[in-house]
Amino acid sequence: MKKIIVVGSGILGASAAYHLSRSDAEVTLIDAIHPGRATDAAAGIICPWLSQRRNQAWYRLAKAGARYYAELTEQLHAEGEKHTGYARVGALSLHTDPVKIEQMRERAEKRREDAPEIGEIQVLGESQVRELFPLLNEGYLAVRVSGAARVDGRALRDAMVSAARRNGAKVIEGEAALNVAEGRVTGVQVNGERLDADEVVLCAGAWSGELLRPLGLDFQVTYQKGQILHLGMRGQPDSGAWPVVIPPTDQYLLAFDDAKMVVGATHENGVELADVRVTAGGMHEVLEKGLALAPGLADGELEEVRVGFRPFTPGFLPVIGRVPGWEGLITANGLGASGLTMGPFLGSQLAKLALGLETNLPLEDYAVEKALGEK
Repeated sequence: MKKIIVVGSGILGASAAYHLSRSDAEVTLIDAIHPGRATDAAAGIICPWLSQRRNQAWYRLAKAGARYYAELTEQLHAEGEKHTGYARVGALSLHTDPVKIEQMRERAEKRREDAPEIGEIQVLGESQVRELFPLLNEGYLAVRVSGAARVDGRALRDAMVSAARRNGAKVIEGEAALNVAEGRVTGVQVNGERLDADEVVLCAGAWSGELLRPLGLDFQVTYQKGQILHLGMRGQPDSGAWPVVIPPTDQYLLAFDDAKMVVGATHENGVELADVRVTAGGMHEVLEKGLALAPGLADGELEEVRVGFRPFTPGFLPVIGRVPGWEGLITANGLGASGLTMGPFLGSQLAKLALGLETNLPLEDYAVEKALGEK
């Protein structure tokens, strides 16, 4: 029986462990539970089709990730995980300029040709927009995409870890260090115990560079701090059916069940991984932009602020594959702000790599070498 260790239980590692647990492999999932894990704070907008990014390799991965949700959630439900945090509620991509709205509509129509999961595409007037999301300011038009979704990253991660446990996976909390011998990663050291493995799958996000440094590798993963505000909105009992809101700025707005609203987020560079503080400046930025977008949020009750570090690899393009020069070591990283869109699908591909199966991706486009510098 093949022994496989997954290091990191964010959305990516949880997915890898879950998919591996459905095989005959012996699976161990290890996580240090660092404050600031990206999955704990991520907003969860699943709508890559309206993106203006021109990198086709990125879009191919994001599109595959969005498409994979239907299969994954159906599978989890069949295995008894009823609360995945996923809901197909549609999205409103906002703008005040009718020309920009038309350009968005054309882009969505074109992309629907090979992504029918986009669903229905509509251009909505101001009154229609505010009917669907009553807290919004006046003056916005929108392109509505019915196939878009939102996901609670913590809930989905927990569902996959729960299913993996039920399938026999072992879950350990602790700081892992890689064990090596003659050009091979042989397992990990965690909590004073040596665990051997045929394959180690590294999904440690912003902390991956530290884990790979003892191997003489300069793994170029950077990170961006995000502060995300959670509000309670009394008197909005049907909020769980409201669409995701994507404004023309770098902010966003999501509504969840029980009148929960998520407003985000800051994009802070040049910070330390230890800096998980909620700052006055960060909250001012989020609230200023959020209230300009949706004045109806002003009556919201502050419930929580989450802080997470989005990991990026060079060119803002994720990497996935075997780590050059080291047998038995596989990794993926650099999902950035699209972690919840791409993570479950990429985790399934990591599982295939570890099991020696063919992946559904042209891995050369996402080669790990692209994130390795000269040591």
